[in-house]
Amino acid sequence: MSALPTTSREWQLVARPHGWPTKDLVALREVPVAEPADGRILVRNTHFSVDPYMRGRMSAAKSYAAPYELDRPMHGGAVGEVIASRAEGFAVGDTVTHGLGWREIAEVPAGEARKIDTSLAPASAYLGVLGMIGLTAYAGLFRVAGFKEGDAVFVSGAAGAVGGLVGQMARLKGASRVIGSAGSDAKVERLLQGYGFNAAFNYKNGPVAAQLAEAAPDGIDVYFDNVGGEHLEAALGAFNDHGRAALCGAISVYNATEPTPGPNNLTLAVTKRLRLQGFIVTDHLDLLPDFVRDAAGWLASGELVHDETVVEGIENGFDAFLGVLRGDNTGKMIVSLTG
Repeated sequence: MSALPTTSREWQLVARPHGWPTKDLVALREVPVAEPADGRILVRNTHFSVDPYMRGRMSAAKSYAAPYELDRPMHGGAVGEVIASRAEGFAVGDTVTHGLGWREIAEVPAGEARKIDTSLAPASAYLGVLGMIGLTAYAGLFRVAGFKEGDAVFVSGAAGAVGGLVGQMARLKGASRVIGSAGSDAKVERLLQGYGFNAAFNYKNGPVAAQLAEAAPDGIDVYFDNVGGEHLEAALGAFNDHGRAALCGAISVYNATEPTPGPNNLTLAVTKRLRLQGFIVTDHLDLLPDFVRDAAGWLASGELVHDETVVEGIENGFDAFLGVLRGDNTGKMIVSLTG
């Protein structure tokens, strides 16, 4: 067996942001690596995830996920290969997914790692379509929004990791119409030609409400919100009676330095008898078996398309995160450590 590495690089938060994060707030540091303790495994990460929710964890404000500690490694989803094990059920060479990303080598408690099947899909897919990203789309659409066959569905941020899957899942389950918004003409084309959306628009090309009204002349029944702000206001105006919104994210306001006003037409929630529900994916882990069964089937048949935007090298990890906040990615943004 080859000798274990003696050092690893990891991204640490050194100061908290006010507004847009900048690179002086983080540091890529080299740290020592030791044999894993009892009940733990040592994993050489091959890929880690960068996601919009991580912006909230950089702040000290209380949220559903604990803030990152200063001068400690940041963390998030990762996949990698076990290179040492002192835990029953894990062997050197196993491929696993876990929550200690943002670093090259991770010492992971066995109970926080899960072996994955790379014959079904590449390891990186377990950070997206077969991981928490896919489950977020599945739970939000089918449980939180209560999707029904024949519903017209609008997805904001539809070319992102979650949004693209939501639209495709709605189409596969019989939506009457799937509409998406994205931030570039190229992404709009991907929604239409790659993901099978019925209509899509570039929100930078004009008021969202006007573009949504043109794309959904008969209104919408379900709104999956990744953006908030103007998109949520437009969806409220486009809803048919008894519409349902799954509120997953609000990336348009994550870097705001002052409180942002809510929709100015919220009274429509009363007159249209709407249901607006926020959700966190970890509240719906009981759906994981159903999700894996359905998603694996759709992948195997070629009915479900998933894109990855891959940034090479741990040294570019923070730039990849900033790219997510800017909307640079199509599909899941992933940092690869295999190059």
